[in-house]
Amino acid sequence: MDRLQAIQSFIAVVEAGSFVAAAEALGQSKAAVSRHVQELEAHLGTRLLHRTTRRLSLTPEGRLFHARGQGLLADLADAEAEVSARSAQAVGTVRVNAPVTFGHLHLAPLWADFEQRHPRVRLEVTLSDRMVDLVDEGFDLAIRIARLGASSLVSRPLSSTRMVLCASTAYLARHGEPTHPSELAGHTIWAYSGFSMGDEWPFDGPEGPVVATVHPTLRSNSGETCRIGALRGHAIVLQPSFLVGQDLLDGSLVELMPAYRSVRLGIHAVYPSRKHLPSKVRLLVDHLAAAFHTARWPD
Repeated sequence: MDRLQAIQSFIAVVEAGSFVAAAEALGQSKAAVSRHVQELEAHLGTRLLHRTTRRLSLTPEGRLFHARGQGLLADLADAEAEVSARSAQAVGTVRVNAPVTFGHLHLAPLWADFEQRHPRVRLEVTLSDRMVDLVDEGFDLAIRIARLGASSLVSRPLSSTRMVLCASTAYLARHGEPTHPSELAGHTIWAYSGFSMGDEWPFDGPEGPVVATVHPTLRSNSGETCRIGALRGHAIVLQPSFLVGQDLLDGSLVELMPAYRSVRLGIHAVYPSRKHLPSKVRLLVDHLAAAFHTARWPD
């Protein structure tokens, strides 16, 4: 027995309402479709359909198998579409949205290589720290740096970044080095205005979770602005490792209170739907995933 063919015949009979209609839909004879269903029932050891001269109806086992069978065929169709999409040549424009600083530092170097591999794809890259609506605004793909919650969107993890509390040695020489998050209230802070946590900065330390209330003297929608302020000795900042990792490595900035760790954020490729994803988008997501497979910044 060809089990896949038998399942397809059974599903077709249920959806068409008769063996004759199912045979027409499948392009097979009524006898062949009937035989497939009979073989499937014999294989399962149970009756799936009640047959009368007037109508067909599902048995309880038939209802269960119909639901599972539909899912099986749908998954198979998705797998076939995915393989076909991967093998097809990518053509067209991909509209991408990404955060400004991350886009400059870590995405811009990746675009040219993708273009060389896929010369028939055109990239339209918009950098914005605003949370765009992919569907309403017509974006095929977005890069988001966050702890993602429940969403109808599909996400693929690319990497992660740690939020690091840091300052320059010049600032610490003038103002002293805080040893506990509660001391941040008395320090000069430059803050990124896009933080969902606002002025309540969370840390996890030896005594457990701690929340520090800060009073920024400057707020900016640019993490780079905050970084430059820290490098020039003006303030303490809380910034992602993808931005300040190299500064920490070369000593331009110093991590403060290393026993108190702030949050780690995922870096995700987000797109509207997994089903029927165009090959141009899938190939770009694969390209980004491969690029970020190894760390691209000190963490």
